[in-house]
Parts: sequence; C-alpha cells; structure tokens
Amino acid sequence: MPFQLRLATDRDLTFARTLTRQAMGDYYRQNDLLWSDKGFDTAWAGRENWLIYREGAVVGFVSLSRDEKALYIRELHILKDCRGQGAGSWVLEQMALKARTQGLGLLRLTVFKTNPARRLYQRKGLSIIGEETCFWRMELDCH
Repeated sequence: MPFQLRLATDRDLTFARTLTRQAMGDYYRQNDLLWSDKGFDTAWAGRENWLIYREGAVVGFVSLSRDEKALYIRELHILKDCRGQGAGSWVLEQMALKARTQGLGLLRLTVFKTNPARRLYQRKGLSIIGEETCFWRMELDCH
C-alpha cells in the first residue's frame, strides 16, 4: 500500500495549521475571508485528525467530523510537492470506506468554488448538492 494514515496528536497541530494556511491562503484572500490560527486550533481540538504518510514521510493530513448521517471531511491537504501522486484519491477512497463501515450513508465536504480539487472530488463520485457564496457543498452516497 503506497499510503498510510496515522492518528494525529497535538504535536502535529503546527504542521497541520501551517499546511492549511499555505494551501488555503489564496482562496481566503480571493474571497475576503479572514484566516484565524485560533479558529483552526479550536476546530482541530474537536475533530478526528489523521496524518497521511507515504514511504514513512508525512505528505498531508485529513480532518474529520460526523453526525448521525454523514462523515465530513473538514480539511484535506497534501504538501505541494506531493500533489498529483494519488494521495488525495486514496484518502477519499479510505474515507468513503470509513463512512460505510461506521454505518454512515454519506461522505460530505465543502470546497472553494475556484479550487481545482473539485474536479478530483467529482471524479471520485462526489456530487455538488448545494452552494454558499464561495463554496460548493459536495457529497457521496456510501451505502
């Protein structure tokens, strides 16, 4: 298996925050949104966070939450030099499997409308189910 997941700890917070800020900074600026380290840290504390590894090296992270119907991908970020090598696709497949095995019927996420990752999500079967000003809401039926 080329990728692995490891449950993140508080020691991984700085890495995840920095990666998210780098990956999302342009989208925040384009949409006049304000980045908040404190907001990220608060969200981190209430979520299930996983590091993504390839050959023993961290290549990204995924942050999850859930309700009675769905598993939510709240963050999914891959290091810039590691993008386009299958990590995102692999994580989406693993999260769909996780949703199924936990008896949740849906995998959901929100993506900036201008983020090219939307095309990956659509290739992996997620459909646009709604929108907000600058975001698409997407989901995959995992039954």
